[in-house]
Amino acid sequence: MPTFTKSDSDTPRTRLWHAPVAGFIATVLMTLMMYKAAPMMIGKPMDIAAHLGAMTGGIWMVGMAIHFMLGTILFPLIFVLIAVNFLPGPMWLKGIAWGVILWLAAMVVVMPVTGGGFFMGEFPPAMASFVGHILYGAVLGGIIGFLNR
Repeated sequence: MPTFTKSDSDTPRTRLWHAPVAGFIATVLMTLMMYKAAPMMIGKPMDIAAHLGAMTGGIWMVGMAIHFMLGTILFPLIFVLIAVNFLPGPMWLKGIAWGVILWLAAMVVVMPVTGGGFFMGEFPPAMASFVGHILYGAVLGGIIGFLNR
């Protein structure tokens, strides 16, 4: 029977299957934050599904599916295949840095292109989004780091 060492469990191939697991959990927590905690922070939920759904004919469920596909599959795979190789620190810190990168991309590129405005046009929603992306990144990196120990 083979024995497994830390180096066996910390290969890119092993991290690859950890990415969607961690991404799904991180996306669920970020989504809960947007719909449950954001109203306490900014007075209204941050409805990413409605925003993404507006680009697909106004279908809320399609927007939520896009949100979950990005957060569960695309962003975690880019994180483990590319970002972990150049971001500093332990995996949870790499995750936070990745969350900041995603937030900046959303605020500077995605939101303006989709009609949401540069940095969402207002400080409070942009900061609530920042908190959500930090949460997403910390959970993503933390779970991947935990699974790779």
